[in-house]
Amino acid sequence: MPEEQNRILTDHLSEWLFCPTEVSIRNLNNEGITQNTHLVGDIMLDTSLFYRQILKDDEAKKISQHRNIKGLSSDLIHSNFALATVHRAGNTNDSTKLSSIVNAFNKLKTNIILPLHPRTRKYIDASGLSLNSNVFVIDPIGYLEMLELEMNCNCILIDSGGVQKEAYFMQKPCITLREQTEWVETVESGWNILVGSDQEKIIKAYSRLNSEKNEIPLLFGNGNAGSKILSILSDYF
Repeated sequence: MPEEQNRILTDHLSEWLFCPTEVSIRNLNNEGITQNTHLVGDIMLDTSLFYRQILKDDEAKKISQHRNIKGLSSDLIHSNFALATVHRAGNTNDSTKLSSIVNAFNKLKTNIILPLHPRTRKYIDASGLSLNSNVFVIDPIGYLEMLELEMNCNCILIDSGGVQKEAYFMQKPCITLREQTEWVETVESGWNILVGSDQEKIIKAYSRLNSEKNEIPLLFGNGNAGSKILSILSDYF
């Protein structure tokens, strides 16, 4: 992916490299970077845990009563639903792929909440596609609203990068609508399935959600990456 080129360049320019996983360490070693590489866990996990706690505490519950998630009913948010996002150009710009994904969503035997990117909405309309009544389309939402939906859903279907990790943090099965992922650890653990835009693969992956899952290992640390980074830098300076 194009962004990987930027990451590699940044790796080689950086003096300090704080890595989320063992795979990250190995990738750097394969590039010849072995100095000042530190396995600290993923700062995204720190953030996820911090804001999930805010959503859970009493004060946040009072606030959330005023934070209507784009008109979604409370009954739906607390029901058995899947959460989906589709925004990557490889899926939206190709009418065949987009049609396959939309058809899969229409055939899944579950409610789906779909915060829809304006580009995706435009391409759905331009392709003459329509979503069935089991798919609840809403406007894009903020981070806290997205976390709340992730916490309550039974499954996540996405082509996003970061949400793959958030699904893993929350032990939610993830169906990734891409052919490859930068977070190979989540796939190897069995909690993330790559299906691309293939309609049958998407449906089959969802049908397997109730199959036995492996115990989820702490691949991304335990939520104290920020403290570890601060300690390492403090010792140096």
